[in-house]
Amino acid sequence: MVSSIYSMGFVGIDSFLITVEADISRGLPSFDIVGLPDASVKESRDRVRSALKNSGFDFPVSRIVVNLAPGDVKKYGPIYDLPILLSILAASGQIDEISKDSVFIGELSLSGELKHANGILPMVIKSKELGIRNVFVPYSNAKEAAVVENLNIFPVKTIADIKNHFSGKLQIQRQPITKIEFPEKNYSLDFSEIKGQYDAKRAIEIAVSGGHNILLIGPPGSGKSMLAKRIPSIMPEMTFEEILETTEIYSILGKLSAENPLILDRPFRAPHHTISPAGLTGGGTIPKPGEVSLAHNGILFLDELPEFSRISLEVLRQPLEEGVVNISRVKSSLSFPCSFILVVAMNPCPCGYYGHPTRQCTCSQRLVNKYLSKISGPLLDRIDLHIEVPAVEFEKISSNAEEEKSLSVKERVLKCRTAQKKRYNSDRIYNSKADLTKFKDSFKISDSGRKILKKSFESMGMSARGYEKILRIARTIADIGDSREIQNDHILESIQYRTLDRKYWR
Repeated sequence: MVSSIYSMGFVGIDSFLITVEADISRGLPSFDIVGLPDASVKESRDRVRSALKNSGFDFPVSRIVVNLAPGDVKKYGPIYDLPILLSILAASGQIDEISKDSVFIGELSLSGELKHANGILPMVIKSKELGIRNVFVPYSNAKEAAVVENLNIFPVKTIADIKNHFSGKLQIQRQPITKIEFPEKNYSLDFSEIKGQYDAKRAIEIAVSGGHNILLIGPPGSGKSMLAKRIPSIMPEMTFEEILETTEIYSILGKLSAENPLILDRPFRAPHHTISPAGLTGGGTIPKPGEVSLAHNGILFLDELPEFSRISLEVLRQPLEEGVVNISRVKSSLSFPCSFILVVAMNPCPCGYYGHPTRQCTCSQRLVNKYLSKISGPLLDRIDLHIEVPAVEFEKISSNAEEEKSLSVKERVLKCRTAQKKRYNSDRIYNSKADLTKFKDSFKISDSGRKILKKSFESMGMSARGYEKILRIARTIADIGDSREIQNDHILESIQYRTLDRKYWR
């Protein structure tokens, strides 16, 4: 007898429908799984056999063949345990045939309990797109799955729960919709804790308002890392679409908890400089998202930038431009979203005091040049704002004057982003990524502003990308100042954020 059960699988962040077919026939007792299963799927044979026996079912002493269709897609992970078990029970007549409007996802323990599974959210979203009505998931994944509306989510603890549900003895109660509730934010890190550094704070406000990348360069102890770590306190809340996108990535990597199944705060990722290129952008034998994707819709902070390997830094160039990282393998090509604000911090030399007004640098010019050359020109050109963070003066650090709180800065950021949302008719397009051709009227400058920009372009040997960056930064500065047009002072301020590479990198 042949039976079939529906399940879901995923490769990267893309999910697809799996048909789990079981055939029980005469012959020498055997249990084979076909359909391009990997080692973890093949191990389902032992888990399913033990789970059946320990749950009071009979394991058929026959020739059993389980097929995972489509057969041309590699199947990974233990999430097919439950549908494999149910297909065997249906084929052996121990349960009635299950309707085709249900999918089953879950890993089994040897006792027949369902374990927490990775990637539930993207699979549930795909189930809804395919018109599936009922989704059976492990009990610990129920809140995560119930984020998706207009679906019946059934939390399953044991195999017996499913048997009782379909026999009518005891119905599994549907999981209530998981409502998104934003708790009141109480950030432990606030910009008011940083004395002075007004230029750096201004540059960070511009970067967050327009979605621009930013470089902080200065001596040790000047507050670069402190500034970067407080950026989340001025960022707007994520939209529902952004929450789902971010949560999908964390779901695939198993970084969600049963009690907090949604990523509600914008990610702030700060990987160590020893990270590999694959760890940064994603990859592996079974390609998984990297740090750039974990920072999607948030911040990627790279501290001590020159300490990262040259290869790791260079692989950032394509993701920074496109907001997507593409990973190609012999048998597949995967794409992971990675739209983030890049914040990098660095010292100007190995000892950290090159150009310091009072402390002498102990590095030779050759050593300084070698240190700075670890940051390539093409990567530096993709970082919109370059700001120097000098050592704080004694008068400022010892002052009792109150500094501006993050909440005040956040209000201006929200106002600026509201202006961009109205201009581009989208809450996902910022000045840093807007199509200059489509919205050329918004980036129009006066004749005098054009002369200023022309002089800077020629004297600084600016690239086409650098020219474009200045226009985008000037547009953001104008939005912060509530100006409909880009004024000369907006152009002048944006130009100063593109001059540090000439000072340090010459």
